[in-house]
Amino acid sequence: MGPRGRGLYVGRRAAAAGAALLLALLLALLVLAALYGRCRREEAPPPSLRAPGPAAPPPPAAAAGSVRRLPRHLLPLHYDLELWPRVRPGQAGPFAFSGQVNITVRCLRDTGAAVLHSSGLRSHGAAAVRGPLSEPGAAVEVAELRHDQEGEVAVLELRGRLRAGHLYVLQLGFQGRLEEGLDGLFLSRYTDQGQSSMLIASQMEPTYARRVYPCFDEPAMKATFNIRIIHNPSYVALSNMPAIDVSEVKDENGSLWTVTTFNTSLKMSTYLTAFVICDFNYVTRTERGNEIRIWARKEAIKNGYVDYALNITGSIFAFLEDILNVSYPLPKTDLVAVPGFGAGGMENWGLIIFQEAALMNLPSEEFTIRKAMIASVVSHELGHQWFGNLVTMNWWNDLWLNEGLASYFEYLGATFVEPKLPLDKIFYAHIVQPVLREDSEIARSLSESEDKINGSFSLMSLFDNITYSKGASITWMLSGFLTEKLFLKALTSYLKEFSFSNANQDDLWTHIQMVVDAQDEVQLPAPIKQIMDSWTCQNGFPVLTLNLTTGTVRQEQFFNKNNRKSTDSYNNTWIIPISWMRNGSSQPLTWLDKSSKMFPEMQVSESEYDWILLNVNLSGYYRVNYDQINLKRLARLLENDPKAIPAVSRFQLIDDVFALTDFGYVPIETALELTKYLAREDELFIWNMVLLNLIPDNLESTLKNHEVYPLLKKYLLKRMLPIYHYYAGFIPQNVDALEDDYFAQAYLEKFMATACWLGLQDCLDLSSELFAKWRENPEYKIPLLIRRTVYCYGVAVGSDKEWNFAWEMYNHTDSDEEDEDILLYAMSCAKESWLLHR
Repeated sequence: MGPRGRGLYVGRRAAAAGAALLLALLLALLVLAALYGRCRREEAPPPSLRAPGPAAPPPPAAAAGSVRRLPRHLLPLHYDLELWPRVRPGQAGPFAFSGQVNITVRCLRDTGAAVLHSSGLRSHGAAAVRGPLSEPGAAVEVAELRHDQEGEVAVLELRGRLRAGHLYVLQLGFQGRLEEGLDGLFLSRYTDQGQSSMLIASQMEPTYARRVYPCFDEPAMKATFNIRIIHNPSYVALSNMPAIDVSEVKDENGSLWTVTTFNTSLKMSTYLTAFVICDFNYVTRTERGNEIRIWARKEAIKNGYVDYALNITGSIFAFLEDILNVSYPLPKTDLVAVPGFGAGGMENWGLIIFQEAALMNLPSEEFTIRKAMIASVVSHELGHQWFGNLVTMNWWNDLWLNEGLASYFEYLGATFVEPKLPLDKIFYAHIVQPVLREDSEIARSLSESEDKINGSFSLMSLFDNITYSKGASITWMLSGFLTEKLFLKALTSYLKEFSFSNANQDDLWTHIQMVVDAQDEVQLPAPIKQIMDSWTCQNGFPVLTLNLTTGTVRQEQFFNKNNRKSTDSYNNTWIIPISWMRNGSSQPLTWLDKSSKMFPEMQVSESEYDWILLNVNLSGYYRVNYDQINLKRLARLLENDPKAIPAVSRFQLIDDVFALTDFGYVPIETALELTKYLAREDELFIWNMVLLNLIPDNLESTLKNHEVYPLLKKYLLKRMLPIYHYYAGFIPQNVDALEDDYFAQAYLEKFMATACWLGLQDCLDLSSELFAKWRENPEYKIPLLIRRTVYCYGVAVGSDKEWNFAWEMYNHTDSDEEDEDILLYAMSCAKESWLLHR
């Protein structure tokens, strides 16, 4: 990451005229690097396609006790589940729900107790055990039903024994509290068409099904479900399967309730059971026999806010079916937009629940980035229908088999329905680069041993960027060196083998190895398990150091040398695929399978035009540290012909060198050398990475008052001018021309804000001009792409008139919530303290 143009390089032997100024800038940037190093851990990641929020739940607060594994005496086969939330429209609360669950189990080993999960539930009626089912009318008396709240289990102590090989039915009535929250079965309040309303929804992953009904709440304990929901007649009830019957029942007070009964589910894990009880409308269409319905507030349906999501959902389903060669097994899919849902989306089989904003798009809004966000989160959750639902990890230690693979297909699906999206650039900018930054600081591997995942906190901590983004990144790398054709063929084999069952990562490696062994085109240096375990079972990732004089490539774990303690050990070794080019020509893939290896073909001549580039287009999950010979040649190449290096590789090259500087591998001069070309850089995603390195968001106010600011201003503005003028030319008259420019929509705001922050007069004048135009005609809409910057600097360079106008518009009844937030921010940009204290 770094600026461009005829940048500044301060060599150790520099002694020319102007050395004092160069040294001052070097020292200033050293200060900046030090400041940035301290704040790196707090840096906000670049905007993701998943918006708002991740596609999986953020970790809720950990439960007090550990995740208790159930004994393997009983295996659940089928649940008959009735759920009755006692909620009516307009009711004030408190609220509760009750239910009955009858679980058919197979006894695997003789036992005098039945142990299953239950958390926060109270018993309702007497528990019973029927069976063996082979003996009509037989039963085993329950001596005691005991709840262990810390262990989150219910224990049925029996007066007899359950015998191995026989079937039994565990019968339990239960009650629970229904509260406003984000997990288990919860209540959500919202406003629709001016009326206050409420709905009931569920979020069971990872271990919240036990808060809704007693169950065997482990991913490998799959079963089928017959579900019946009793609810107020003014609501509709949804679950995993289609409704097959609607009837009525009266409660003890004679009040009438509706009973919705659903078809028998496929075999699935408890964390995928789902319930929604709401007063929503829906839009629908059918794709290959799959009835797709999108449910949302009546106002949102009427205004067409979910039409885009409906238009793409069937296409993504068809794309995934075709590419994986495995059919979607359900007859229907409901997608529900829930206000206030805690996750971007949850993949429940047949009933996918989304945060409302993740599904909605104004029909008049043509901006690619908004559609890309919706396509991304929908693709992620649809990817889970195969990776997670059809085939589920055995235990949470292999969660990446769900989330990493879904994150990989998320990007393929999004670019299938929005083909103008620059897939590789988006994937590297949003997935690979941010997780490389994070992975060097986190001491855990992608796949942990089962015994490490023994506490609720450690289990919830798995829902992080390592699982999602590192999982997707190593999947991308794996597909790259296998070829996509072989990779997809292996996935098809894996999915078909473990459908309606569970797997671990070794099962995936086995099916990939089978496909590799059946062909001759792709040759690997080791078994696939040995290669991939080096990436999934070790912490961190490698950095390759290349010596072009000898052609030697050495690997070591990438770590912060500035913080290394004498007791730290960094001895990991990876089996690394090396894609590379020489002088612009792609070379055959090679492998580094030891700590150091000589590659004669990587020795270069004395010619300044003989250069090497490793990890072309960031195809591998590692960083590269070049020797000074190659770095000088690459820097010169960038100055003369930046397009000679692919855009993603330019992105990687600069990001790597800033990370290497930050972690003590190379001096700051090395990073500055590679920024000399930036006046010729026309890719916004590269510029965004540069600005995040040089001006982190959380250091802007510090730097503004620091002696580094005028030097940084002089250094950057000269290099920013060409790309600034290019994009500024679209703003006043032709901003619609940028509607297909994904990175303009993602990063132009940050770029323009930085230009204004650095005092670029053209930027300040543009902000004043557009703000004045808005003041003259409040119906005029400042382009959303730069609205935040224009509001802020319109106020900042204006007087109390601009501030007063912003305050007036903030209080305007027609202001939407997003605009109100921007206006509040803009008023804080005023430079006069008396305005800030009004």
